[in-house]
Amino acid sequence: MIVDAHAHYLPKDYPADAPSCFPSMESIDGSTDRQLVFGQMKFRAKDVFFEAEKRLEAQDASGVDVEVISPMPPLLRYDLPAADGLALARHTNEFTVELTSHAPERLIGLGMVPMQDPDAATAELKHIKEMGLAGVEIASNILGSSIGDEKFLEFFKELERLDLALFVHAMPSPMDRLPMSAMGTYVVGIEGMFAAASLILGGTAAACPNLRISFSHAAGGLAMMLPRANYFWGGSWNEEPKNLERAVMPDDGPSPLEYARRFYYDSMVFDRRTIRYLIDLLGADRLLVGSDFPAMLREDPAAKTLKSMELPEQDWENISHHNAYRWLGLNQPA
Repeated sequence: MIVDAHAHYLPKDYPADAPSCFPSMESIDGSTDRQLVFGQMKFRAKDVFFEAEKRLEAQDASGVDVEVISPMPPLLRYDLPAADGLALARHTNEFTVELTSHAPERLIGLGMVPMQDPDAATAELKHIKEMGLAGVEIASNILGSSIGDEKFLEFFKELERLDLALFVHAMPSPMDRLPMSAMGTYVVGIEGMFAAASLILGGTAAACPNLRISFSHAAGGLAMMLPRANYFWGGSWNEEPKNLERAVMPDDGPSPLEYARRFYYDSMVFDRRTIRYLIDLLGADRLLVGSDFPAMLREDPAAKTLKSMELPEQDWENISHHNAYRWLGLNQPA
């Protein structure tokens, strides 16, 4: 069984009376595709983004049994006025419910909330729960603010209280110092690392020990930084016992690695050597299959690299599907 825990959708249409800042989906002559127009962004969206039948056909073609679908990240427009952001989130979430209703055992939906207004985002989580969505997707930064900032703590506490899952998707920051050509490559690695590190350093991970979080693309460069963070915390190499005489910033709390091992990470890192490192450092019980489909093409068949690694059976079963249901807090179907 394979659960693709990182896949995206787009609503097929938007209300005719929607605010002018909403996106639009324009028809394309001679095609079932649609053109997403959102401010300066234009994106040709194949019908698999919004048609349930096409999604199921694509699953079957690549050997995927279940998809966890979240909003296409450009919809996470935190620069919109808060009221418009809430209206866009509600329209998107309603579409998610409609799309997943066609095959709820194979399409598991995540919604979105207006993080530009932390209070409104927190209040909206109850509605997310009532709609039957499994959780929410947020960007790795909120208009340049780290998600570990104290102003978002009540949001994370409410997620934990409502037993909802969280998916953090790497997105560029307004303060990016790299050229636009790096937006889909280096920025993903940097932003994922910043987001996960901010939850550890900002106290959110300590305050919300039961919060279930997954990071896109294995939280970028986080795994490479964790051994150094552990040395600063406890003065140890290779996770030896603590040596506080060598520690740069001694801390009696859980180590950075212990916090990081509470999170989940999709394994879409494009190289089996990186996956082996993630398994060794974080554990096979922390990784998920992910593809970014249909924004990116899946491996053919899905999880081809993972399958080629000849993992122990229990590790494969955890990564391919068990971990996804644990992250979502859902009972795994027989």
